[in-house]
Amino acid sequence: MKSRQELLKIAEQSSLREEPLKYEIGDTVEVHTRILEGDKERIQVFEGVIIASRGGGTRENFTVRRIVAGEGVERKFPVHSPKVAKIVIKRHGRVRRAKLYYLRDRVGKATRLQERRAKAGEVDTVGKKK
Repeated sequence: MKSRQELLKIAEQSSLREEPLKYEIGDTVEVHTRILEGDKERIQVFEGVIIASRGGGTRENFTVRRIVAGEGVERKFPVHSPKVAKIVIKRHGRVRRAKLYYLRDRVGKATRLQERRAKAGEVDTVGKKK
């Protein structure tokens, strides 16, 4: 008899993305989400810094933070949701933490992260060698 954990894993397998989204904490990203308005579908872009990632399996999600009109806005996105069309990485931030909650207390230029340089021969996510 299979354990409860094994049964959950089998049930979740069909809902997982074939190609997982590639991102890291501290990256500045554009998250393209599908929005349904009546019978039309459009793509809405949310750009910001990934400050946290948590969960596993179908419950895995990540938090993106950006500043709108001087006010901090955070939004959580499920990794395996079909509503998330794609993630475009704009910058790679160099961080030393798994959670960047300290950015919530900072304003203006203090919220900037240093850019992480790719190692020699490493290919960027856009496909260009650095």
